[in-house]
Amino acid sequence: MRFYWQMIVFILVHLLSNALVQAEKGIQQLAASQTVRSTVKEIVQLPTYFQRARSYATHPESDPPRYVRNLSKTGIDAFKDIIWLDVGLDYRMRYEYRNNDLRRPALTTDNPFLLRTRMYLGIKEILDPFRLVAEFEDARRYNGKFSLDNRDANEFELIQTFGELYFKDALGHDDLGNHHPLRIRAGRMAWEVLDRRLLGNNQWRNTTNSFEGFRLNLGQENNDWEIDLWGVQPVTRLIKQFDERNKDQWFYGGIINWRKWSNIITLQPYYMGLIQDGNADQIERKVHSPAMRGYGKLPNTEVDFDFGIIYQFGHEGLQKKSAWAYLAEIGYTLKHEWKPRISVFYGYASGDRNPDDNVNNRFERFFGFARPWSADDYMIFENIQAPKVKLEFEPFKDLSIDGGYGWFWLASDSDRFNNLLGGASANRDKSGSSGNFLGHAFDIRARYKLHRVETSLGYSHFSNGEFVRTRQQAALGQNTDSTHFFYFEIVINAFN
Repeated sequence: MRFYWQMIVFILVHLLSNALVQAEKGIQQLAASQTVRSTVKEIVQLPTYFQRARSYATHPESDPPRYVRNLSKTGIDAFKDIIWLDVGLDYRMRYEYRNNDLRRPALTTDNPFLLRTRMYLGIKEILDPFRLVAEFEDARRYNGKFSLDNRDANEFELIQTFGELYFKDALGHDDLGNHHPLRIRAGRMAWEVLDRRLLGNNQWRNTTNSFEGFRLNLGQENNDWEIDLWGVQPVTRLIKQFDERNKDQWFYGGIINWRKWSNIITLQPYYMGLIQDGNADQIERKVHSPAMRGYGKLPNTEVDFDFGIIYQFGHEGLQKKSAWAYLAEIGYTLKHEWKPRISVFYGYASGDRNPDDNVNNRFERFFGFARPWSADDYMIFENIQAPKVKLEFEPFKDLSIDGGYGWFWLASDSDRFNNLLGGASANRDKSGSSGNFLGHAFDIRARYKLHRVETSLGYSHFSNGEFVRTRQQAALGQNTDSTHFFYFEIVINAFN
């Protein structure tokens, strides 16, 4: 299978090379006329309705990803006129020191090295309305004490291979003059939406969520309104084989981004759903999830806010589904050259109240990004209530520092703490007699960027609560009072 995959990559590169040769004349004409470059410049200078949320760690990955650059803007003179090709190449290495990691079925110290390489190629404009994207990833883990899993390892994999039909002015222009495009994508895709809590590609994790199917976008980020629709099947990550789509699941959804009042609030009503076929290994599931998110800044102040409310219904096997979640964050940015921002957050996701009735109240997090809940990656968006305070500041241009303190409880003391003990059955006490306090945590992180190199240094200390200690004792015959997590990360971007 690996040979087959290498042949596919070789063919893609060969076809791309031929396209470069065939398009050379067209490139020279584009460069001579300066038409495309001037148009791009005008678009960038136009005003926008988009306002970035200030809430902590909620910013979706850009499209294309942040490590990607247009070839004409890489600073290489030989490529200054190639404006129709996007390229990206980055490498990340992270060392982790984990002492008594709650996610593992043993109390020990682990020192893994996580390595990830990504490469991106995107063809646009020269063949419009047809566009192409391919993104490669190689993820590996070394020196770990535990067996490999697909959170850390996914060797030689294409995480994106899709074709796109792009119609720049299909929907006219908004009141600010920005064009309203129409995009239709088909193939393998990886992307993030909203605050990443329900659909993310997991930039922190060593491997990436991918999906195969279709996606339709009406409008763009700069517009006063934008609609994002999709119907996809999740891709199952296989560590050493070519990934395969899960034919038993469909994940679909739609988001309306309403930015008309973006100087005050951006509204994002949305719907997500999951259909899973039943078989010998899994139950039939249908989960419907209507929701609303809103974020913005109070006029004439430096007070920002971000809130969301989600309801879920449907069925899981013979059980009725009824679950809910809500989130709220308020922040304040001081008028200082370091841009200090202090924020208060509270998040709640329901857990199953009664394991013996015919209703399942456990919130379904779909394919969300877990780490915003806790820096050590312990918590996920289910059966949780979590208040948190956070401080962020930038003492120098390329240095940012953030830290915080959080407390964690189970929403239902008779439901599970998913990540505890590797997901073993001991992570739940159906009687509720183990309590509901998971613990509290302090974390701090510093990030520094120098040219093409970005470094991160972080530490988190988690103090175990009653539930964690009780379940560890039941499963392992021992428990621990706290955990320590330290990491050092370096990212090298070839074209930044």
